Amino acid sequence: MHSQRNTRILPGTPWIIHVGMDDMTAGVAASGAALAHADFQPPGGGDPRRVRMLTDLAEAPVAERVDSANKIALERFQASQPHLVGVGTALDTIPGMEEGLFLHAGPPIGWERMSGPLRGAVIGGALLEGLASTPTQAEALASSGAIRFQPCHAHQAVGPMAGLVTPSMPVWIVEDHGGHNQGKRSFCTLNEGLGKVLRYGAFSSEVLERLRFMETTLAPALAAALEESGPVDLKLLMAQALQMGDEGHNRNRAGTSLLIRELAPHLAALPLAREDLSRSLAFMHANDHFFLNLSMPMAKCMLMAAEDVPLSSMLTVMCRNGTDFGVQVASMPGRWFTGPAMQVRGLYFPGFSASDANPDIGDSAIMETSGIGGFAMAAAPAIVQFVGGTVADALATTRRMARITLGRNSTWAIPSLDFLGTPTGIDLLRVESLNLLPAINTGIAHREPGVGQVGAGLVSPPWECFHQALSAFHQHVMETIPHHAEPV
Repeated sequence: MHSQRNTRILPGTPWIIHVGMDDMTAGVAASGAALAHADFQPPGGGDPRRVRMLTDLAEAPVAERVDSANKIALERFQASQPHLVGVGTALDTIPGMEEGLFLHAGPPIGWERMSGPLRGAVIGGALLEGLASTPTQAEALASSGAIRFQPCHAHQAVGPMAGLVTPSMPVWIVEDHGGHNQGKRSFCTLNEGLGKVLRYGAFSSEVLERLRFMETTLAPALAAALEESGPVDLKLLMAQALQMGDEGHNRNRAGTSLLIRELAPHLAALPLAREDLSRSLAFMHANDHFFLNLSMPMAKCMLMAAEDVPLSSMLTVMCRNGTDFGVQVASMPGRWFTGPAMQVRGLYFPGFSASDANPDIGDSAIMETSGIGGFAMAAAPAIVQFVGGTVADALATTRRMARITLGRNSTWAIPSLDFLGTPTGIDLLRVESLNLLPAINTGIAHREPGVGQVGAGLVSPPWECFHQALSAFHQHVMETIPHHAEPV
């Protein structure tokens, strides 16, 4: 009788959608019913303390104030107008740069905790600056405390992979020409190319020779060309590059080509020796990643405009030094929340494997923080040939990242998604509520100093960064807005 009533209520074979513990599905499976698993985790990973914090932040009037702050931060980000205005020397250009100071990617770290590729870059930097004549001397100098280390982000700068910036290095100068931060500048070194390069920890004679050519020949030529061309709108170049198949992090063929188009006529008009002009143009042409070191300070410039908005939960920094991963939040600028750098899942160059790989490293996650890179993979389906996965994965990743962002950037449109803008403005609260980490595509450095790049792939930040940031943000909000929530 009971079974007959069930049959009348549920005619035919029922379909069951399961949300929750897997053990609960045993009986359903045994009955022969069709079963679909919904990918679900409770907010905050189910941790009672984090759930309570998220609940506090979702209540009125807190939620309205946070939403309003996020709207301001996102608007300031999108109103920013970063332009390339020149090339200078780090010592003379970057605020706070001094002799004996080396800037590096990621959150603060000392020599004793540095990973292999960052140590390799420091060794190369000491050799390049003439502070040491051998790698052994350079290591001794670095370990003695004679070289000081600070993050690039502490100086309005960014650096890919090891991110090393030494006083004599040439740097791009990017200036905001609109919005909240008009006139503020960001900085980045010039890109060396792929493979055996300083930013991946290589420091052989060929690496140092290339860096000296960049300092003595390429940088002065670029500086002179920019004086003739005037400022270059990087935001516009990125918009064009995305529609030409770049995603702005690991695929930069279009961006580099567009930059060469902007500068080549002015380079050709300079009174340069034919050999120097030819070598400079050939160097840029052979280096598909040349534009990366401009898109990074472009993103940094835009994200600086979103900083210091009280109550905003928008991320303004994601970066790694090969040991730690760090994030910063718009409402708490300069405050680091860190966790262990993760291993990258990807494709390796011939002769290398995952056992050779260093954990994730570099400031280039500034691209994802700004809504490019892993968040724009749908614009560059060919990227999967470099980082792994399928075209469907690339499209799905961009759609998935829209769930944890505050909006879309209509300036950076993606043709394959009917010209929707890239998902922009990573929201700390959405990351925690949805248990969904940002997706980053990146290069892979060898774990030993001196080797260089060994592959590329995909990675996510560690949860520790976001859990720390949530706790600090909750405290910040509760102290700012009168609220009667009990301590958590």
